[in-house]
Amino acid sequence: MTDVVVVGGGVAGLVAARDLAKGGAHVVLVEGSGVLGGMVRRHTVAGLDLDMAADSFATRNDAVGRLAIELGLGNEVTTPDPRGAWLMTRDGRTAPIPQTGLLGIPGSPMAADVLAVVGQKAALRAQMDSLLPSLVGSKAPSLGELVRKRMGEQVLDDLVVPIVAGVHSTHPDDLDPDRVAPGLRAALLREGSLARAVLALRARATAGSAVQGIRGGTVRLVDELVADMETYRVDVRLHTRATAIEEHAVEVRTDDGETERLVAEHVLASTADPARTAGPVRTGIELVTLVVDQHELDAAPRGTGMLVHPDAPGVRAKAITHATVKWPWLAEAAGGRHVLRLSYATTDTGVAGITPGAAADAVETGRSLQVDPYDAIGTRAAQDASALLGVPIAPSAVVGAARVRWHGPDTTAAGLADGVVGIGEASTGRGLAGIVAAARTAAEHILDS
Repeated sequence: MTDVVVVGGGVAGLVAARDLAKGGAHVVLVEGSGVLGGMVRRHTVAGLDLDMAADSFATRNDAVGRLAIELGLGNEVTTPDPRGAWLMTRDGRTAPIPQTGLLGIPGSPMAADVLAVVGQKAALRAQMDSLLPSLVGSKAPSLGELVRKRMGEQVLDDLVVPIVAGVHSTHPDDLDPDRVAPGLRAALLREGSLARAVLALRARATAGSAVQGIRGGTVRLVDELVADMETYRVDVRLHTRATAIEEHAVEVRTDDGETERLVAEHVLASTADPARTAGPVRTGIELVTLVVDQHELDAAPRGTGMLVHPDAPGVRAKAITHATVKWPWLAEAAGGRHVLRLSYATTDTGVAGITPGAAADAVETGRSLQVDPYDAIGTRAAQDASALLGVPIAPSAVVGAARVRWHGPDTTAAGLADGVVGIGEASTGRGLAGIVAAARTAAEHILDS
């Protein structure tokens, strides 16, 4: 019998286990793989230690910032380069992302940076939002429908779709506005227009950058969490998969085939119960990282990167981050080379837009594989980077490359038995800010009970 069993060694599990153990609870954490950190891990490409996936966190709340301070990393929190990102529309046009938007929804539809993307006709249609009754679109079931009714189809397609697709890997028509933009409906009713609602929410947001990072990589959060768990004596069991998750017990099996039933007062899980679900939906993201020796990129031709409309011609990447522009500390470490991170939508059969034979090989989720710049993956990534950044990048300029595939949450918390506390991406959605906040709240409730 133990106080708490935590299933899953991603950031949510690490944060919850650390807080619980620090508060005096005896904690067992089980993780099916041999590595802790989930999507927040590091890999080495061309001699550079880089974040494998998440390289930043949102500042819409202070959860990650406060955690960083507690872990001794407060002075290492940094903000990205202010040049900002660009977007590519369905027809291949590129422009900086307008400054006064929220998920691409413009707060000032007639602003010059909005006109540069959508044109005058579409901007005038969006401006009509201020003349519509506030009830129009207020009950829309999706973010896409809300924007479509208030500001028109083109603003939705040119601005909201590429930004939302890049951030959430989902079309706005498939997203609940209350989840991805909390408070937007209420602000619409209160302010009388969607544009004014956007400006009101932005005014209430924390001053400064919308995202921050950690010098040396966001992965340093995991390093310190793991160190704290050792200090507070969390019982960490790697290569141990949960086979059934109940309110007061977790059945596990090790890679060696040994089974055990762990009984606890409380159970927290960042994955669905495999005994109650049919298995994960194999969709997600493949991140291809290129380290490039090409000085034409010194000018940062597309700022810190670009978000891409899913139907943009000739480009299969859904986003690119020019990481050595985004993070000055990384530019210094790279010594004149450039780090480019391209993300692709994936399915069970591989990476969309890349030859099936190259993409359908067995890529373990979360495992970094070095890539030959001249193979199908490396060549496609270099071509996409060239198209997005406007600078021809030959494979010979690529001095290192790697690919990592990430799958999204297998189900939602509905896959958990009553009484099991759901944490992590499956329960709270993507984003470190929400994941950390929810995990700490769950641990606090247990300690207070």
